[in-house]
Amino acid sequence: MSPQQLLILCALVGGGFILMTLCILFFFYGQLWFQAYMSGAKIRMMHLVSMSLLKIRSRVIVQAQIMVKQAGLPITGPLGISTRRLVAHYLAGGNVPNVIRALIAAHRASLDLNFDQAAAIDLAGRDVLDAVRTCVNPKVIVCPDPKKSGRPMLSAIAKNGVELCVRAQVTVRTNLERLIGGATEETIIARVGEGIITAIGSADNHYEVMEDPSSISKEVVARGLDSQTAFRIVSIDIVDIDVGQNIGARLQADQAEADTRVARAKAEERRALALAKEQEMKAKVAENRAHVIEVEASVPRSLAESFRRGMTSV
Repeated sequence: MSPQQLLILCALVGGGFILMTLCILFFFYGQLWFQAYMSGAKIRMMHLVSMSLLKIRSRVIVQAQIMVKQAGLPITGPLGISTRRLVAHYLAGGNVPNVIRALIAAHRASLDLNFDQAAAIDLAGRDVLDAVRTCVNPKVIVCPDPKKSGRPMLSAIAKNGVELCVRAQVTVRTNLERLIGGATEETIIARVGEGIITAIGSADNHYEVMEDPSSISKEVVARGLDSQTAFRIVSIDIVDIDVGQNIGARLQADQAEADTRVARAKAEERRALALAKEQEMKAKVAENRAHVIEVEASVPRSLAESFRRGMTSV
């Protein structure tokens, strides 16, 4: 075989190998690559191969990149959502589709949320999509929560001693800037409950609260209870308020009964002392009477002794 024929054979073998490789790649990744290409998402064939080698579900990344492109989000640049960043978030254990849906929802609602923030929220264990939805559509929290506290209403006592049972609804909006490291709903419920109890406790009487329940809401909102939390309080509304027991009157009655018992105990103590003193005096009287009888008994003996000695004349 001449060198020219050998060169042609090598070229044919190499071309065949390249063609077979391309056919294999197209068989496994052609559909995804073509889908990305037709949607305008710039994903190379080698990216799909590398994702398979890293055991990444390439379809998830491709669909996410297509969603980014169709939603008009940036793909390149410092804030761009590139394929490399999606792969990195996937490898970190993040929920890529949820993050992309959250970014699209935030973009439609003109919220300031970029991929780094959304990825950090997702990796922190928070539902970033639910957070964006709560930011757009405020959430209502019942205070107190019967499922967690076991109590249907808050109990507070005004200065006149009358108990008021209150249930409130807290409307909150997600604070995306504080979502990482911010306190959760339980803190909001606890702070609002504390604020309502304090506001009622500072009222002179329960009639003031019954006449204007909104005064409690205004006072509680003014306290800035959403500080360092993952939410912003939109409003606090008193939905139910009932008059409970007159705790002050009951306490006064209990105090009066306790004072009566103390007075009775002291009187009983004094009576017991008087009885003891009386018995003591009776004992002394009996003792003195015994002395008198003893002395009276010694008189005849003394007279007889005198007669015997002739010291006394008849």
